[in-house]
Amino acid sequence: MTPEDYLFTFSFETYADAAVRGMMRPPDRIMTTLLNHSSVRRLVVADPPRWLPRVLMSPILDRGYRFPKTAKATHHRAIRLRRSDPRGIDDVERDFGHYEKSLQRAASRRGLEHPHVITTHPFVAGFGDFKWASDVTYFGRDDWLSTPAHRPLWPALSEAYARIANRERTVVAVSQQIVDRISPKGPSLVLPNGVETAEWLGPQPAEPDWLASIPHPRALYVGTLDERLDIEGIAVLTAAVPDLHIVLVGPAPDGDYTAPIRSLPNVHTHPHVDRAEIVATLRNADICLLAHRRTPLTEAMSPLKVYEYLAAGCPVLATDLPPVRAISDRILLRETVAEFPDLVPSALELGRWSEDDRVSFVEKNSWAGRHQQMLEFSRRG
Repeated sequence: MTPEDYLFTFSFETYADAAVRGMMRPPDRIMTTLLNHSSVRRLVVADPPRWLPRVLMSPILDRGYRFPKTAKATHHRAIRLRRSDPRGIDDVERDFGHYEKSLQRAASRRGLEHPHVITTHPFVAGFGDFKWASDVTYFGRDDWLSTPAHRPLWPALSEAYARIANRERTVVAVSQQIVDRISPKGPSLVLPNGVETAEWLGPQPAEPDWLASIPHPRALYVGTLDERLDIEGIAVLTAAVPDLHIVLVGPAPDGDYTAPIRSLPNVHTHPHVDRAEIVATLRNADICLLAHRRTPLTEAMSPLKVYEYLAAGCPVLATDLPPVRAISDRILLRETVAEFPDLVPSALELGRWSEDDRVSFVEKNSWAGRHQQMLEFSRRG
């Protein structure tokens, strides 16, 4: 691919947010690929608009997570006068019109020529005009119209989806459900989540000390411990298989949510850990869990954790959600988490993948391969 210019925008989070979490979500991975890809000549990475005082304070507040400015890439922080995100359609259209102009100025200052725009923000893709760009690709990692935290924005998000379709934007999304929700009139591609090869290759790391104290067999769930997690189903699983130790690893925004199961003798919770410890933890598990409730949000997700579970070599017990069904025959499905107990013997019998099979899965599902496909598709679109 001939090197060309690109502009990338985050959605509702910033570069510093991505750096804090270890560059592990799909938008973070796309940005990292663009920073290093040989087909990218010049690059502007843009945060969403932020309140002016917050942007002015960012050199201090984000000092540990500064963008690695290079001859190839630069970082754009857009400002706004209002403190909170706009909600009404007219306000969103006005604010993101100003935002697009700031993107155009940043691209011009950097010397970008008709850049390819890749955005993970539906308002950018829907409300932006971008006549100055070569093309616009919207990358959908979640169905924002099914995300309870964004409920106040749903009318504007619905309008953004309609405009993405009517503008014939190229849509790349992690699930068919997200593509169907947008109903694009332009090119579309389903591109599931993947794994970072370098994280998962090599010998099995030693288990963290806190994990070593938990007996086998261990069934591990990694992720935010929020309303997606079926705690009633986990309670049924722990009662039905008392020798199985359930390990829940991740931040708990509402500690009360997991309170009903935290006191159970075979349930162990642990706060968020860094990427290296996540890998070490998963590679020392016996079974992994996608213990989600069935909701419009989870039915549209391509669960990143499932790909990492398999990259770790573990069999997986999962709620039967459409994006999960065709990934691997090592994923054992049931309608609800409460039905997992009868799958535990089969999962333990499957055991850990052979090293050859595990490495093969990692290489076939790498972010590098996914992003190469996206870049080729978006240019063609």
